[in-house]
Amino acid sequence: MLTDKSSGSEPGADFDESGDSDEPAFGWMKPASSGRRTSDPTAGQHAATGDAATPDAAAAGAPEHDAARAASETTPADTVAVPAQSRAEARRSRDRDASAQERTGDREARAEGAAEGAAAVHREPSPTSAINVRPPEDEVQRRRKERDAAARSRPVGRRIVQVLMAIFLPFLLLIAAVRVVATPLFLWIEYYRPGFPGDGYGFTTDDRLTYGSYAVDYLANLAGPRYLGDLVLPSGDHLFTAGEVSHMADVKTVVLSSYGAGIVLLLFFIFAAIGLRKTRGAFGRGLFAGSFVTIAIIVALAVLAALGWEQFFTDFHRIFFANGTWTFRLEDSLIRLFPGQFWVDSALVVGVLVLLAASLMVIFCWPTPKRRAARESVGEPDAAEAARADAEAQAE
Repeated sequence: MLTDKSSGSEPGADFDESGDSDEPAFGWMKPASSGRRTSDPTAGQHAATGDAATPDAAAAGAPEHDAARAASETTPADTVAVPAQSRAEARRSRDRDASAQERTGDREARAEGAAEGAAAVHREPSPTSAINVRPPEDEVQRRRKERDAAARSRPVGRRIVQVLMAIFLPFLLLIAAVRVVATPLFLWIEYYRPGFPGDGYGFTTDDRLTYGSYAVDYLANLAGPRYLGDLVLPSGDHLFTAGEVSHMADVKTVVLSSYGAGIVLLLFFIFAAIGLRKTRGAFGRGLFAGSFVTIAIIVALAVLAALGWEQFFTDFHRIFFANGTWTFRLEDSLIRLFPGQFWVDSALVVGVLVLLAASLMVIFCWPTPKRRAARESVGEPDAAEAARADAEAQAE
């Protein structure tokens, strides 16, 4: 700090109003001529200004200055002056405390601002907000109709499979029933049931069962016509004539073809069940529709057969066989083994079996409210789409 000698102020006047001591912060900054630590503020001042004070003047003024310092200060004698470095550390500590308080205040202010922002976010929208504006009523109705149509629509592939199931099921059940009838067991039941007509040409019941079993087995095996053509009676005559063997070969072709078609249809239904497994109830609905179609076909055939059995039997043979290849005399073995009553009973059994199977399918596949609820509970696409459409319509 510089002193102004031209202003006429006293040499020891101190213009520093900060109250800080003039004692140097480091030892090497002390004057070399001073052999002791001094607390005189004017000493450093004179040293800094470079005043040329004589040693005599300094020695004369020292006692007076020390007396003034002792009179003005009340510091005990044993108190040691605090170094400037400690005061600097104290100032830095105060500065750090002030900075910490400022940061705490900033955090509190930011927290209050965030709370106010969250409150602003959760405020209820204004009634005039664009979010609450409802579309025109005709637009709402149009969207609802589109959603309803999308919910009711079904995949084309699934519907085609269900239609094919309804068409093929009657044929599959008829083929299965024919396979049940074309067995030696059915022959035994027929020959030994009460009321079945006997043979007027000498075949006993045991003869019928033996020879008839050959004919039935021939329809299901892969043997050639010799399987029947080489059969002889005890008298040495052939059991079947050449015409009868030829007709049985034609019957075998039709029967084996129907069995092959039945296997193909069965595979179709197996693959349909696998393909429709993701949509619960789809396979059952296909069987349900096919069962009604089957019942309708069987009822129609039963009516035709009841109105004229002979005409019905003749028309049936004309469909699969050429004229003149399926008519025989009463004494031929095929007529003696399989009389007219046998074909009537066979048709009845086939019809009953098909009706029974179709009726069971109707019962177990009937879409009851409980089954519909079960389909909706597993998330069937149709029900899920309908429920979602209703929810969106209500939200609008």
